[in-house]
Amino acid sequence: MTGMRMGSSASGPDDAVNRLQQAWNEVVQARRIVVKIGSNLLTGGGEGLRPDWIAARAQEIVALLASGRRVVVVTSGAVAAGRPLLKLNRPLASVQEKQAAAAAGQGVLMRHYEEAFDTLGIHVAQALLTRDDVENRQRYLNARDTLKTLLELGLVPIVNENDTVMTDELKFGDNDTLSANVADLVDADLLILLSDIDGLYASNPRVDPDARFIPLVERVTPEIEAMAGGAGSLVGKGGMTTKIKAARMAARSGCRMVLTSGFRDNPISEVFSGKAVGTLFLGMDNPLPARKRWIVNARVGRGEILLDAGASNALLQGKSLLAKGITQVLGEFARGAVVHCQAPDGQQLAKGIVNYNSGDLLCIAGRHSRQFEGILGYLGAEEVIHRDNLVLTRELQSGTSLIRE
Repeated sequence: MTGMRMGSSASGPDDAVNRLQQAWNEVVQARRIVVKIGSNLLTGGGEGLRPDWIAARAQEIVALLASGRRVVVVTSGAVAAGRPLLKLNRPLASVQEKQAAAAAGQGVLMRHYEEAFDTLGIHVAQALLTRDDVENRQRYLNARDTLKTLLELGLVPIVNENDTVMTDELKFGDNDTLSANVADLVDADLLILLSDIDGLYASNPRVDPDARFIPLVERVTPEIEAMAGGAGSLVGKGGMTTKIKAARMAARSGCRMVLTSGFRDNPISEVFSGKAVGTLFLGMDNPLPARKRWIVNARVGRGEILLDAGASNALLQGKSLLAKGITQVLGEFARGAVVHCQAPDGQQLAKGIVNYNSGDLLCIAGRHSRQFEGILGYLGAEEVIHRDNLVLTRELQSGTSLIRE
């Protein structure tokens, strides 16, 4: 896929317009869709939820169902819905109070969704997830099977993070990331992020009135990531950084992502109008296999392995990681954990499932596999990370296709 870098004149404006229109024509063909709805939209920036706004979005989603599409909703709003019920008359001060607000508000949130869809003859199903549900391979597969079955039966899954039991170890941290994981779970071909901003800008439009709008991103690169600012909503937890992360995650499965304003009239329907509404992020031409997507998207890195030039080159050539090329081991982790691999230039090169815990790996770093039994007292795997359990993250971020303006 070709692309135009910022400031490049490699292709003319007509080419850019045609490519943008072609990309949006492909969006209209999407059949399995994930729609993420943020807290700021559900509350309008105030206290409590907006039932009329939820009902209007339900009408748009039911219209998509009538056209043969399948839709999953990833929603925020449980804490925002529950906060007034606690009657604290002050901001929530602790994790426990946020968990209490989520517990009180989850039922309220679901009741609004149930009533909105029930009026239109559609049933919904609640699914509460934590990061542990996608990190654990068996639970990941169970969640995938459940969500796909609900879609096949014509229900609309309403997915939220299980904030009631949220801890730093278990939380996604934002529903942008959760929505990208859900898009991967259900093999979605389109992820729609409804936000309080209408797309990606080269700088923050809230402080820069001349900020340049970016309508099409062909590949998420460090240049794109640099455009992301901090959190922009008073209610929601996600900012542009998490939205860029979600686009990168979705792209690995070939899924497109649209970032558009949920304050527009009929924001979901407009995505399927064939006209550009917001910023469109394209998926990878050659998506990662499902297991490797799970490793890179769902698993959290628990440590870091520093490599010499020889090991780095071996990974780039599709080979496994051997202990001989390891120069340093950082962090504590168990066998089967996911770790990051760092090249000599300090850049992250890969991410994979390790065959040794950090203590054993410290002992065998820089050694040949024939020495393992004498050092460790047992004969372990020859590879520290097998190539089937390794993803080249640098490769995912490289490429010449960046932006079309």
